Amino acid sequence: MKFIIPQNYVFKNKLLGFMDYSTAIFNIIWAVIVFILINIFPFSLNFKIGSFIILYFPLLLFSFFGFNNENILYVFSYVFKFIKNSNVYFYGKD
Repeated sequence: MKFIIPQNYVFKNKLLGFMDYSTAIFNIIWAVIVFILINIFPFSLNFKIGSFIILYFPLLLFSFFGFNNENILYVFSYVFKFIKNSNVYFYGKD
């Protein structure tokens, strides 16, 4: 059986078939940063677990399901450029 792959097809390596490697590395780095920040303060274990879930889980969900399989680093760069370059123009009535 022969498979014909078009020449303009872009093949991306993905971790377990659904997440880019750069997104997975970014998620791991973010989890480590959040874990270190939470463990600096002497709070109870329940508070630490809850705050870790609140700070890490939304990014993990966006990595899995959001943004139409776009790399999460590209999405953050697009959002940052939009915020940086957004201009609000007020036109007065004459």
